[in-house]
This record gives sequence, C-alpha cells and structure tokens, in this order.
Amino acid sequence: MTTTDYRKDATAIEQLTPQQFAVTQNDATEPPFRNEFWDNHDDGIYVDIVSGEPLFSSTDKFDSGSGWPSFTRPIEPAHLVKKVDRSFWSVRTEVRSAAGDSHLGHLFDDGPAAEGGMRYCINSAALRFVPAAELESQGYGDYRSLFTTKES
Repeated sequence: MTTTDYRKDATAIEQLTPQQFAVTQNDATEPPFRNEFWDNHDDGIYVDIVSGEPLFSSTDKFDSGSGWPSFTRPIEPAHLVKKVDRSFWSVRTEVRSAAGDSHLGHLFDDGPAAEGGMRYCINSAALRFVPAAELESQGYGDYRSLFTTKES
C-alpha cells in the first residue's frame, strides 16, 4: 500500500456537522437505525472523516441488527487504536482512528464466528464512504483490488 501521511486536520474538524463533532471529538454515540451507513450495501471503503485514513471495507461489512455499521475487521489494523472504555458502568473496548484520534465506536466479540467472531460497531458520523468506482480519483486506488474479481 502507498504510504500516506494521515493526520488530524483542523480544517476537517471545522467542517464537521454537530453530530460528527460530538461523535469523533467528544466520544458520543449516534442513534441506531438513524444514521447514514447502517444500511448501506454499496461497494467501497469507509475512511475517517477527520484524517481520511482508510478504516473498513464494504467487503467486511455485515448486518448485525444493532442499527450501526458493523464490520468483521479493519482494512489496515494499524489505522485503529483500541482503548479500555469504563463508561456506563461496564468495560468495553473503544475503537479510535490512529492518525485522526477520532472516536469511531466499539469492538465486541459477538460477530460472525466464521469471520473471526469480532464486531466493529462503528458510528456513521465518524466515517466518510468512498464508492469503489471513485477509489482512484479520491486517492485510494490501492484498495481497488478488494472489489475486482479475477477472471478464470
């Protein structure tokens, strides 16, 4: 993969909607089933809305029934940071973007067993979707192979 310098971008933060700001900068959670990507079935990748770093692929997205976008694994594990979250009288694993330090959501161990058993439950407000047809034009051409089939 091409090395890109992803970072927390002050201009990007200034352009966030109030919901995006609350989620990414103040660790809020958007409402289930009333968010942009929970029911998105298009091919593409999901990137951090603040830094642009690639996080998840639609090829690893599944319907968890939770009302939030759910993924079995990240595109690049190094783009995620896991932290212990002791809020709400429980212990959970928070997931943040590595370069953008955006709060993304949480990681649970109740995902599809055949895919490793993990569920990355992610807020749509922390994500920007890049359709597969636009990967090259938006600078994510290295991920095009996720959406091409090899001819026999």
